[in-house]
Amino acid sequence: MKSMGEDMGTLDSDLLRTFLAVVDAGSVTGGAVTALRSQSAVSVQIKKLEGLVGQPVFERHGRGVVLSPAGEALEPAARKIVRELDSTLADVSGSGLEGTLRIGIPDDHSRGTLSRIVAEFSRHHPKVELVVQCALSAGFPRALATGGLDLAVHEVEDLEPGMDLLREYDMLWVASRGHDAQLRDPLPVAVFDRACWWREIALKALRASGRPFRVVYTSESVPGVAAAIRAGIAVGVLNASALTDDLVALGAREGFGPIPSSKLVLQSARNGGGPVSQAMASAIRRAFMAAR
Repeated sequence: MKSMGEDMGTLDSDLLRTFLAVVDAGSVTGGAVTALRSQSAVSVQIKKLEGLVGQPVFERHGRGVVLSPAGEALEPAARKIVRELDSTLADVSGSGLEGTLRIGIPDDHSRGTLSRIVAEFSRHHPKVELVVQCALSAGFPRALATGGLDLAVHEVEDLEPGMDLLREYDMLWVASRGHDAQLRDPLPVAVFDRACWWREIALKALRASGRPFRVVYTSESVPGVAAAIRAGIAVGVLNASALTDDLVALGAREGFGPIPSSKLVLQSARNGGGPVSQAMASAIRRAFMAAR
């Protein structure tokens, strides 16, 4: 790795921020979402950084990337530099956000785009205390109405006033690729607990089809239902983004009808949540727009 003494004048913070975005996301694609840039622009910046360092800072790993030895040496210094720059700007400008933000994130999104946005926001606004609730999102609207949350991202069947649509997902009947739960009679079904509208649409569709079924597994989380499906215990309803190689979608050929789509929305508390909540909401909207 080159000595950084001579090159630090050209190692600007923009390159370091892009580098850290890719580190945290584990891929160039995910880093582009966090950095609000195109994938090609992020790739160009990483190549420029590697030109300054004199060595690759990442190594390919499956569909993503991991830090190279040079990248591991650079990461702590990059985080320190970016953190100090953000803190200094906030102190000098007097515009640093302060306070507490209570935000709800669906459990099946907690390790993806939303978690990266929250982490990036925390780095840019170190004086803001983030209280993040990762749970089944059916309870978020009530928490927003009663003051338990300032801001929430959750999934709904129908849009209502005050909701900003971030993304729309196809909902699918899903089974394990290596098992035959979809062929059993009565049909074994895995569903969410009674707090989730996904449960109601699944059971309503089955009743309409006239096919005998029984609920054999109930969970309050998406990973819980998905685990039961993977194990071949039952079939269930998941959104298309949850499909992996060991799961297969079921359609009309297998005797399963369509399911209404799920809408991922952003919603604020009735009082608007204040400047901290508004800043986070803007960051979430920008990130989802950049990812389209």
